Amino acid sequence: MRSRGSNQVGLRQYNERVVLQSIRLAGTPSQAEIARLTHLTPQTVSLILDRLEKDGLLLRLPPLRGRVGQPSVPISLNPDGAFAIGVKIGRRSLSLMLVDFLGRVREQAELKYKFPDPDRIFDDINAQLKTLIATVKPALRDRLCGIGIAAPLSLGGWRQLLGVAPDLAEKWQSIDISERVRGLSACRNVPVEFVKDTAAACVAELLAGRGRAIRSFLYVFVDTFIGGGLVLDGHLYGGANGNAGAIGSMPLCVNTNDAASPGQLLSVASLWNLEELYASKGLDVGAWLDDRALQPPWAAPTRAWLKKSARAIAMSINGAACLLDIDHVLIDGSVSRDLLQALIRHIGAALAHYSWQGVTQPMVDCGTIGSDARALGGALLPIYANFAPDQDLFLKIAP
Repeated sequence: MRSRGSNQVGLRQYNERVVLQSIRLAGTPSQAEIARLTHLTPQTVSLILDRLEKDGLLLRLPPLRGRVGQPSVPISLNPDGAFAIGVKIGRRSLSLMLVDFLGRVREQAELKYKFPDPDRIFDDINAQLKTLIATVKPALRDRLCGIGIAAPLSLGGWRQLLGVAPDLAEKWQSIDISERVRGLSACRNVPVEFVKDTAAACVAELLAGRGRAIRSFLYVFVDTFIGGGLVLDGHLYGGANGNAGAIGSMPLCVNTNDAASPGQLLSVASLWNLEELYASKGLDVGAWLDDRALQPPWAAPTRAWLKKSARAIAMSINGAACLLDIDHVLIDGSVSRDLLQALIRHIGAALAHYSWQGVTQPMVDCGTIGSDARALGGALLPIYANFAPDQDLFLKIAP
């Protein structure tokens, strides 16, 4: 799909969304610039802008004077035009984030735990949602357009690796997270969307980060378990089961033993592996969050993890490039920026150990959002579902 609106009768809402998206990407364009970006006639753009301003979605800024001709009036999105909340249910923490129409974070909250107990966490979510909604002015609360839930598709999986009690992990197997959230008192009359947590992080990078300038890329998110997402031609690609880009489940070798399955990427390149190395040395396992990870005495186990993880991630990138012909890989995570940059350098070196004959080696770069990516991606889902021109939510208007 191209970045064009239409003047045909019956496409009014679509054209309004195209105009909103052009303003979102351009910043504060003038009416003439909007017409040029959307290929709509000036008259159509004028009518649309009037409607959107009346609906409280746009602001007309003071005219820019001092230029030849009539003063130019910049148009911007109204930050109070709409709100959305992202909820990230992770294996180690719960995060909630209230964003405005510009995608800026207004309020956020976090709750840490060893592993989420479904008998308690939905009460916690309900209480936190009420607190966040209460921060919005009463007159604007009807502009809450949705709640996006980001969580692992198999929250109770890999329990033995994490040392989670079987009964606690089993509880999650029969729970429909989106339905449970929809039933909370704080969510009455508010649409609820669900997406895999690493796919939500990918959405944040696609819509608010470096991914805005890249048409197709593999996204890798390093957390308790490494995972990812996949963007093809400007769209998040979910696959048949919503799990496309599940890089953590990729095998690390050919199976030569009928009695056992080969190890997966997540069994080598996840943060729980790094924490195990720290714990074996009697070190604080949370050092990957800050500068300590690259300083003694954490530096030695960190280097061991970087070397092993980079080789494994590079192998997965090689396989993804052969299958998808992607030209970019974006890597982000909950780790400190310095540790992330070190991982990317090691991956760059490790890629040289694989054959690229017959396939183009993709460019590897860092993501820009960091640990908030999953909650932010969840919050952006309702914004784009209600106001982006593409019904698949993720169309990007080319500059």
